[in-house]
Amino acid sequence: MRILLSFLILATASIAHAGGTPEVGATAPDFRLQDQNGDWHQLSDYQGKWLAVYFYPKDDTPGCTTEACNFRDNIYAFKAIGAEVVGISVDDVDSHKEFEEKYKLPFTLLADSGGEVSKTYGVLRDYKLMKIADRQSFLVNPEGVIVKHYEDVDPETHTQNVLADIENLSAGEPATAG
Repeated sequence: MRILLSFLILATASIAHAGGTPEVGATAPDFRLQDQNGDWHQLSDYQGKWLAVYFYPKDDTPGCTTEACNFRDNIYAFKAIGAEVVGISVDDVDSHKEFEEKYKLPFTLLADSGGEVSKTYGVLRDYKLMKIADRQSFLVNPEGVIVKHYEDVDPETHTQNVLADIENLSAGEPATAG
C-alpha cells in the first residue's frame, strides 16, 4: 500500500508540473511583470546584457532568503561583468517589497501572482491549494537566448555558479556542469 501511495504522489507531482521548459539555445520566453515598486518590466528591458532569471518558491523563507542574500552580496560582481539579476516568484508586489526592504535586496523582484510566467518557463508547481515556482534559474545571453538552465539549485552556491558561467561563456568557454 505504501509503495502505491508513493507512486500516486510522484505521478500527481509530475502531472501538476504545468508547462514545458524552454530549451537551452531557445529564445527566452518574454514576460511583462511588476516589480517590488509596482514598475513594469519585460525581457526586452535587458537586451544587450547578461540576465540571470531565478525563480524561487516564497519570499522570506530560509532557502529563498539565502539565495536572495547571496545575489545581493555579489551584485557588484554581476554589475562588473554587465549582468542583471531578476528574481521571480508567485508572491505579490507587496510581499516582494517587504522582502526587498527587510534584506536590502538591490535587484528586481518580479511578481508572477497568476503564475503565467512561471508556467511558461516550466517551473510552476501546484501543491493542492497552493501554487509556487520551483527553485530553478535560466541564464540569458545579451541576445536573449537561454544559454544555461539550472534545475538543481543550491541556494548556498548558486550565485557563484552563475557568475562563473557568465565569465566562461563571455570568454567563449563552455558553462559549468549542473
